[in-house]
Amino acid sequence: MKRRLLLLLLFLACGLPWLRPQSAPPLTDRQRAWLAKAERHEKNGWIYLHIAGGPRERGFQHGYLLAKDIAEGVRIQRRVWEYQSAMPWSWLVDKAAALFKGKIDSENAAEIDGIIEGMAAAGTAMGRDDLIAYNGSSELVGYWWPSVKDTIAPNAPERSKQSCSSFIATGKMTADGGIVLGHNTWSDYCYAVSNVILDILPEHGHRILMQASAGLIHSGTDFFITDAGLVGSETTIGGFTPFDPKGTPEFTRMRRATQDASSIDEWCAIMKKGNNGGYANAWLIGDARTNEIARLELGLKYVGFERTKDGWFAGSNVAEDLRILRFETKTQETNIKNADIARRVRWKQLLKENAGRIDRDRAEAFLADHFDTYLNRDVPSIRTICGHGELDAQASGVDEPFLPLGAFDGKVVDSALAKDMSFLARWGSSCGRPFDAAGFLSAHPQYEWMTGLIKDRPSQPWTAFKAGER
Repeated sequence: MKRRLLLLLLFLACGLPWLRPQSAPPLTDRQRAWLAKAERHEKNGWIYLHIAGGPRERGFQHGYLLAKDIAEGVRIQRRVWEYQSAMPWSWLVDKAAALFKGKIDSENAAEIDGIIEGMAAAGTAMGRDDLIAYNGSSELVGYWWPSVKDTIAPNAPERSKQSCSSFIATGKMTADGGIVLGHNTWSDYCYAVSNVILDILPEHGHRILMQASAGLIHSGTDFFITDAGLVGSETTIGGFTPFDPKGTPEFTRMRRATQDASSIDEWCAIMKKGNNGGYANAWLIGDARTNEIARLELGLKYVGFERTKDGWFAGSNVAEDLRILRFETKTQETNIKNADIARRVRWKQLLKENAGRIDRDRAEAFLADHFDTYLNRDVPSIRTICGHGELDAQASGVDEPFLPLGAFDGKVVDSALAKDMSFLARWGSSCGRPFDAAGFLSAHPQYEWMTGLIKDRPSQPWTAFKAGER
C-alpha cells in the first residue's frame, strides 16, 4: 500500500508542472562569457555579488546568480502587500507600470531586462513589471499608496516609514580627522532580506560597493561607497506625506547619482532633478578625498542642505529643516515617547560625549546602543539606536507592543576604508542579538500571518567586505 501511494505521488509530481523546477535552455556562449566576469559567495549571513560590464550583462549576472533570492524577496513583498491592503499584487504591478512608464533611464532599464533574462536562464520566471514594482516598492507602498488608499481601502494600515539610524562625522569629531560613517537599517522584519553586498563595475561611471536586496538595481537600504571617494547613507524622513506621481522614481535617481556623480554637489543635483517625494530621505554624504560631509534633506517642495569639514550630522527619521518638518511632515519633534525623537536625542548625546574620539570601533558601539532616552535606562526597545520592537512591551504612539520591527544590520566605513573600496558590515541585529522567528511567533500569536515571512537571524560577527573579492 505504501509503495503504491509513493508511486502515485511520484506520478502526480511528474504530471504537475508547478511541482517541478522550471526547465531552462542551455546557456549560450555569450551568456557563459558574461557569467565568467561575475562572482557570488556567502559570508557571515551576507551574499557577496560582483557584477561587471554593460547594463544587460550586469543584469544577467545578477539575475542568474541570485534568481532564487530575488523570487523569495518578491514573494515576501507580494504576501505582505496582499495581506495589508487586501488588494492583489497584480493590481499594484499594473499601477507601478503606469506610474513609472517612461521614467526609467535606458541604462537602468537595460539592467532590469538583464536581470529578467538571467532569472529565466536559471529556470526562474519573473515578469518585468513585477521586478519594476519590487524596485519601486518603498515609494509605491510608503508614499503613492497612502495618497490614494482612502478611496480604495481606507482601513488598510500604512507601511511604516520609520526606518534607519545613521551618523557621519569628520574633522575634530573623529580620532584621525577623517570621515566616519555608521548606519543600521530599520524595517518590519518581514523585509529583512537586504543581505546582499553588491559590487558593481560598470563600463561607464564609477564602481559601487553597496548594500542591497537581491533584484534591486539601487541599494534600497542606501549604504554605499564609490571609487569617486563618495560614501553615503540615509534615514527616512518620518511622517512625510507629499508625493508627485509625475516625478522620476527615487530608485532610478539613486542609482544614477551613485554611479555617475564624482562629487557631493553632483550627487545631490542628480537626486534633486525630477524629485517625486517618494522615499523622502535625509542623505548623509561624505567625500573621502576631502573629508567634507553633507546632509541633504530631500522633501518634495523643500530641500535642506548643510555641509562641513569639521562636525557631524545624524539621522533618526526626524526632519531637521524646519520647512520640511512643519510643511511636509506630521512629526511632533518633542515627543520623546516617539522612537524617532528618542533616537534623535540619543545621537546628540553619543556624538557630543565622544567628540574627538570617534573611530570604527566607537561607530560599531553606537549602532549597538540600547539606551532608551524616554525610560532613561539601558534596555533594548523601539526607541533605541539598535532598535528592538519585538522586545518592547511599552511601545507607544503609532507603534504596537512587541512589533517585529527594528534594526537588522550594521555598517561602518571611514576615509581609509573608503579609499580601499571596503567597509565593515554585520548581518542581524547591530548588537549581535539573535532573532528566533518561530519562538517570536509562538510568544506573539497576533502576528501569526507572518509565518513563513519573518526569518531567523542568528548572531553574526562584524565582517570586512572589499570590491573585487574572490
